[in-house]
Amino acid sequence: MFASSPASSEKVSLSSLQPCKATSDDLGRAVSGESILLNEESLERELDIAIEQENYAEAARIRDRIRVLHKDSEASVLAANARFYNAFRIGDLASMQNLWAKGDNVCCVHPGSSGISGYELVMRSWEYVWVDYEFPLEIELRDVQVHVRGEIGYVTCVELVKTKGSSWGRQFATNVFERVDGHWLISVHHASPVDL
Repeated sequence: MFASSPASSEKVSLSSLQPCKATSDDLGRAVSGESILLNEESLERELDIAIEQENYAEAARIRDRIRVLHKDSEASVLAANARFYNAFRIGDLASMQNLWAKGDNVCCVHPGSSGISGYELVMRSWEYVWVDYEFPLEIELRDVQVHVRGEIGYVTCVELVKTKGSSWGRQFATNVFERVDGHWLISVHHASPVDL
């Protein structure tokens, strides 16, 4: 089952976003994505054992810990999404390159264009898209929702993008992230224009 956060109709200014830290222990210490994954797998095994032993109080306690862990994964995916939009906002190709998974499986669909596959071609597409922009751009996100299951997470949102001297463009975007070596990297960005 996918974990989901409630939709937000409030607009979010990217410059006001604070980085999120994933935490999993009772002291609130930051942990790596890899340790979160190992902890989740361990908890799921413990949950299965508690249910098998009909220890429902323990199963409920473990279920609640798994829910907290999923919320931490959601925060990590949202933080990766915020880094993506910040690199987009300021036209930082070096940051954009570090945020994407490497390989032929990545895909980007810019508004009004067909899909571009492969890391190198996707990075060139960002250079092409940005060629006439003056930075920083104004970007607002609305109706942000995050979903996480295991090593895959995705964010859906409405992105409003304004370049200097132009009107707002509005796109429905889906950003898919995969956890690679404990880090959430974007593997798919798909933005389709919608009416204002």
